[in-house]
Amino acid sequence: MLSAMNLRARAGLGAAASAVTAALVLAAPASAAVAAPAPAAALPGASVRALPPYSTWIADVTAVADQASAYLGDVLPTGSFRPAIVLDIDNTALQTTYRPGLTSPATGPILEIARRAAADGAAVFFVTARPEILGWQTEINLDLVGYPVERVYLRPWFDTQPDAELKTGARKAIEAQGYRIVANIGNSASDLSGGHADRVFKLPDYDGQLI
Repeated sequence: MLSAMNLRARAGLGAAASAVTAALVLAAPASAAVAAPAPAAALPGASVRALPPYSTWIADVTAVADQASAYLGDVLPTGSFRPAIVLDIDNTALQTTYRPGLTSPATGPILEIARRAAADGAAVFFVTARPEILGWQTEINLDLVGYPVERVYLRPWFDTQPDAELKTGARKAIEAQGYRIVANIGNSASDLSGGHADRVFKLPDYDGQLI
């Protein structure tokens, strides 16, 4: 049988443990609040230009898309060569920055161009610097929002060349398959430099804020 002293000792330990547990529970919110990181201070002299609102961006995209659509209406359909168009993905084919998520919605005016070009006999290629590991997710996203897709060119594993060289190489590979790229549409200089397209159409990037 336990002595009265032992019983009192065990009761005292139990009470102490309960008190400690209660103290920890009560202290947890306060500790979490203390641990929350403070906002980073702006560097001296640094300025961050805010992106324009969505309505401005989509209006700017539409203005360029209208020019591309009119041009493609003049050159397609054609029976003299195998036509193709090339589209960048982020902030061109998809609204990556303005509508972020695991999947992004299509950029409406660009989707219309792709569908019309495909209906007029052009192959629709996508050239992006997204890494190969995102290939499955990217292709599903494009398919879900309704893009016709001939092929998606991504950055291969262990490839470290600059974006412009990567994308120029992809367009060369498309031409090597017998296609003539009648239009290349993107929102950054790396999407469009390097040639290998009859016409290029640049969407807004607002001084590099949209990549």
